[in-house]
Amino acid sequence: MDFNIKTMAEYAAEGKSPEVLFWVGCAGSFDDRAKKITKAFCKILNKIGVEFAVLGQEESCTGDPAKRAGNEFVFQMMALTNIEVLNAYEVKKIVTACPHCFNTLKNEYPSLGGHYEVVHHTQFLKTLMEEGRLKIEGGAFKGKKITFHDPCYLGRANNEYEAPRILLEKLDAELVEMKRCKTNGLCCGAGGAQMFKEPEKGNKDINIERTEEALSFEPKVIATGCPFCNTMMTDGVKHFNKNTEVAVKDIVELLAEAEDL
Repeated sequence: MDFNIKTMAEYAAEGKSPEVLFWVGCAGSFDDRAKKITKAFCKILNKIGVEFAVLGQEESCTGDPAKRAGNEFVFQMMALTNIEVLNAYEVKKIVTACPHCFNTLKNEYPSLGGHYEVVHHTQFLKTLMEEGRLKIEGGAFKGKKITFHDPCYLGRANNEYEAPRILLEKLDAELVEMKRCKTNGLCCGAGGAQMFKEPEKGNKDINIERTEEALSFEPKVIATGCPFCNTMMTDGVKHFNKNTEVAVKDIVELLAEAEDL
């Protein structure tokens, strides 16, 4: 990165507050593939002059995988630790590129004392676009066929289907919808803490089923809005030996490419 990203601690030391806190999440911090999504999002925010901060070393897992796996005790321990940090900085607005973090922070932290405005990165960028702060030139993807895979925790769990599609339409690409999309979307196979375990025995893995459906449209890009979905769809594309023909990319990566960042 050719620019510095400030932490909440640095803002606090200056007696200031950023416009928004970027919650990076475990995948965005530690997974090599997801780090590219994190960097793309930061580059976009930096280019258009959004004042944002991260927690850095003070950020911990939201506790989503523990809760989904049934360990409510560990979830509450992690959540209460995070809430203590967030409230100490008087955080008002959080943006995250992970729908799992988004869902947990938005819907499950309030009952434990964590009340924040929480938005997914596609919602945040859509708002910036509507305000005229973000301008997207889509020439790089003109005419290319893109299909979007709805993340469960963004779509069916939080009823957000339009923000990612509005951003994709600005790329001048040909957006093709899978048969199972929006309210009828099919999981990538990683939700409910399944990301961290081997699948149960069966006829076909969920991510293979989903990737097969996406590839039937012969897209150039399978667009995602979740680091877990990105991993599962990438593995699916590799399974069909299509990784040289079809790219799996987060929406912010596509936007960053369109802006040549």
